[in-house]
Amino acid sequence: MYTNLQKYCAELIGTAFLLATVVGSGIMAENLAGGNVAIALLGNTIPTGAILVVLITMLGPISGAHFNPAVTMVFALKKEISISDSAIYIIFQIIGGILGVWAAHMMFDIDVMQFSEKARNGQAQWFAEIVATFGLVFTILATLKSAAHAVPVAVGLYITAAYWFTASTSFANPAVTIARGFSNTFAGINPEHIIGFIIAQLIGAVLALAVCTFLLSAKEKTA
Repeated sequence: MYTNLQKYCAELIGTAFLLATVVGSGIMAENLAGGNVAIALLGNTIPTGAILVVLITMLGPISGAHFNPAVTMVFALKKEISISDSAIYIIFQIIGGILGVWAAHMMFDIDVMQFSEKARNGQAQWFAEIVATFGLVFTILATLKSAAHAVPVAVGLYITAAYWFTASTSFANPAVTIARGFSNTFAGINPEHIIGFIIAQLIGAVLALAVCTFLLSAKEKTA
C-alpha cells in the first residue's frame, strides 16, 4: 500500500512532467518548424502522447495517474477516491503543472514568469473542449472496463489524435489549462480564457461519466 503523501507526490511529479513536455516540446517545435504551424503542432503532439504512456505506466500503480482534476472529479463521483483526497490531488496537480511550465522555461532560457497572450476563446473552442474531455474520460473508463492494462497506451493515443481533430488542440484538463496560462509560448492560453475552457472540460467529464455509467453497466446473470 502506498501512503497518501506518496500518492500526492506522484500526482505532482506526473503533472509537472506532463506540462514540461507540453510546453517544452511546443517551444522546441516552434523554434525548429520555420514558421510552419502544422509541423510545430506535430512536434508538440507526438511528445505529449508519448509522455502520457510513460507517466501513466510508471505512476498509475501509485496514485492512479490522474494528472487531471476532471479525471479526479469523475473518480470522486464514482466514490473511488474520497472528497478530501480528491481536493488534495487537484491542488498537487495544479502546483505540479505550474512547476512543469517553469521548468520548461528554464530549460529553454526564457523568462520563467510569463502570462500567455494567446487567444483561445469562443463557442467552437469551448465545444471542442467538451468533446475532447468527454473522449478522454470515455477512453479511460471504457478501457479500464475492457482492458485495464491498456489504459496508458489508449490515453496516449487518444490525446495524440485529439490534438488534431479538436479545434482547441485538446487541453481536456483544468490543471493543464491553468498551467498553460503561465506560458506565453506555442502551447499557451490567455488567462482570461481559462475559465471557459475549464467549465467546458468539467461538462465533458460529467457527460462521459453519465454515458459510461449507462453503457458499461451489465446486469448480473440470474439462475
